[in-house]
Amino acid sequence: MTASPLSGRRILVTRAAHQAGKLSEGLRALGADPVEVPVLEIQPPENLGPLDETLHNLHLYGWLILTSVNTVLHLALRAAQLGISLAADAPSQVAVIGEATAAAARKAGLRVTLIPESYVAERLVEELAGRIQGQRILLARAAVARDVIPDALRQAGATVDVVDAYCNAVPAAAPEQLRTALASGVDAATFTSSSSVTHLKDVARLAGIAFPFAGVPAISIGPITSQTLRELGWAPAAEANPSDIPGLVVAVLRALRG
Repeated sequence: MTASPLSGRRILVTRAAHQAGKLSEGLRALGADPVEVPVLEIQPPENLGPLDETLHNLHLYGWLILTSVNTVLHLALRAAQLGISLAADAPSQVAVIGEATAAAARKAGLRVTLIPESYVAERLVEELAGRIQGQRILLARAAVARDVIPDALRQAGATVDVVDAYCNAVPAAAPEQLRTALASGVDAATFTSSSSVTHLKDVARLAGIAFPFAGVPAISIGPITSQTLRELGWAPAAEANPSDIPGLVVAVLRALRG
């Protein structure tokens, strides 16, 4: 019998607990042992005022941009709590990053107008640039996200409002979980966002563990996550292409099989 290609390899999975399943399943299918240490915990924004005001004024916007599944879920949840119909009141033009975000948006009743060919913010900006001059755009995203999209869209002639749909917190259990995981060793660490990189660094600090992890290859989901890794001194050993979960699994396989 042929051994599974990642048989016995322990792979660190840093996604939020409720989102780790698909990546872990993909790794497990190749024989790997996913080691889940969620370094992100998704919470509502600290101040709901700006989000509530924005949801009451959705009719003012020509475009809505959604950057992640979490953005869609928290936008839809808060709208429902306020008695607002996201499907009825949202702009007719909706742009999303990634097929998973598109699926979540459609489930929330939104009609998706644009999905960029590659799942990165810069590609979305390129495809929107010729279509949004003079328009007012709403960008919903996580708190403390990068400013690539709003800055570039303003340069293209749009008026851009940014609202925090949710924020990322460090789970209380993460430092001890990380100590336990690394005590048994890991063969690679996977990252699905820049936030997963910066939060793992925070968790490592709280756990008293040197970051980056010596001898552990980092596997990135895409260019922005790779950039964050490099900025923190951990050059990725492989990068997913396409920038999605199946692509990340293939990148792990590529990195560990040489």
